[in-house]
Amino acid sequence: MNSRKLTIAIVGGVAGGASAATRARRMNEHAKIILFEKDEHVSFANCGLPYYIGGEIEDRDKLLVAPRELLEQRFRLDVRVRQEVLRIDREAKTLTVVNHVTGVEYEQPYDKLILSPGASPLVPPLEGIRAKNVFTLRNLADTDRLVAATDRSPTKRAVVVGAGFIGLEMVEQLVERGFEVTLAELQPQILPLFDPEMVQPLEQELAERGVQLLLGDAIERVLVDDLGQAKGVQLQSGTIAEGDLVILGLGVRPNTQLAETADLNIGETGGIATNRFMQTNDPDIYAVGDVAEYPFGPTGTMMRIALAGPANRSGRIAGEHAATGAAAPMADVLGTAIVRLFDQAAAATGLSLAQARRMGVEARSATIVAGHHAGYFPGATPLTLKLIYESESGRVLGAQVVGREGVDKRIDVIATAIGMKATVRELAGVDLAYAPPFGSAKDPVHMAAFAACNQLDGIDEFVSADADLTGTQVLDVRTPTEIKEAPLAGVEKAISIPLDELRNRLDELNPEGPTVVTCETGLRAHVAVRILKQHGFKNLANLSGGATLRKRAITPHRALA
Repeated sequence: MNSRKLTIAIVGGVAGGASAATRARRMNEHAKIILFEKDEHVSFANCGLPYYIGGEIEDRDKLLVAPRELLEQRFRLDVRVRQEVLRIDREAKTLTVVNHVTGVEYEQPYDKLILSPGASPLVPPLEGIRAKNVFTLRNLADTDRLVAATDRSPTKRAVVVGAGFIGLEMVEQLVERGFEVTLAELQPQILPLFDPEMVQPLEQELAERGVQLLLGDAIERVLVDDLGQAKGVQLQSGTIAEGDLVILGLGVRPNTQLAETADLNIGETGGIATNRFMQTNDPDIYAVGDVAEYPFGPTGTMMRIALAGPANRSGRIAGEHAATGAAAPMADVLGTAIVRLFDQAAAATGLSLAQARRMGVEARSATIVAGHHAGYFPGATPLTLKLIYESESGRVLGAQVVGREGVDKRIDVIATAIGMKATVRELAGVDLAYAPPFGSAKDPVHMAAFAACNQLDGIDEFVSADADLTGTQVLDVRTPTEIKEAPLAGVEKAISIPLDELRNRLDELNPEGPTVVTCETGLRAHVAVRILKQHGFKNLANLSGGATLRKRAITPHRALA
């Protein structure tokens, strides 16, 4: 039994701080553990806040993951709510704390200190930004104000600024509550961390739900009436979006002020620099959660990733290390995340292809469209899966999945593979559960890995779905009926030869020039490429994702790449 007599102070609760506190207690029954939280609630489900606003979660108390009373009784923690740590004296190992209820300041000694102050929503210094009914969403107090505002809204119109995960969740919930919603985003697509062609089905879903989508346009100012009430926003283009609710989902900034004034090192991405045990440059001070940087698996660099999963895991490690002096090191973080948008879901892990290119990582991708379970079993819906991998080694670097069903299963399998440093060849051999209601004998994960292996081995080559095909011989091996119903986007004239007729019509093609082959999703095109290659054709490529992905990639707001 560990009988060390030490004081562990923890600044901030929620995912990181509460996990650190409870793990520290489980590992050291005799330590004095003090948890400081400047707000009223120590541990709540901030990822569930939009769903309470929309009414999908009906009971507010369900959001309280670990109430103060539970932490005090079960874990014998000294929980001090509405008390804020103002300063750290590293030499004296004391904290200056203010009690916001009494206004009294006092000094608190510590042996080990865990920082979990989280992050604050980004609020740009724009005209009208502090008007009534302009909201951010970070805690229960924000939630209560927003619920009250939605209940009394006279117009039932709202503007959401920022099309990341929180922005999309808020759009969904507001629409479900009967609001007319406008969504504005600075980037030319929703979910800017995704590759552009992957998010088009979600953009279509928004349009079908009546959401006005304003992309590639930044907020200029908040429009305010004579009573100081927000009545909409004006974008930099001059476009006006009206609504008596304005919700900002522009991202978050880590709360590093306390660390900076204590001369703790800040990393390149703006979070507190840590080692694998979440220690800062002061070994008696740890940092966890949204304020800290983590090792990012695909690149090995340190990165700030504001997600609940890493916050919980880092808190657990820091709590154990602070309480005992030892712990397993923090595993690589991949930024694995998923969002539901009405009947669609989108998930990502690791690097996107665009991110890899920006970071100078030599990467390639393979994209497939396949049913989420066996096609002959009723109810199969299409999944689009994009697999990103290292060009030479084939090591899996990332993935994105979009569809109606089975998205979470596939992204979790690939995230596991990335965590295990697997290659696409190893991913192709993963033994997954199969029965017709759940998947296929060749799962979409396998299909993407097979395509990547074919590319690595020179069996098949791909061109991106949005590629400029001017001057290229384009062969469409779909049937004439398929082509009539869905012409190949961005191509004035493609040669139409159905796959089953190809061997008898090779003389209609030029075997010397560059040739791109396409079908509906790329599967038949792969067969066609193999036929052509073995009949002497040179410079062949498969259009990634076929006509389906091409249509998504080439839209009015996206130029040819």
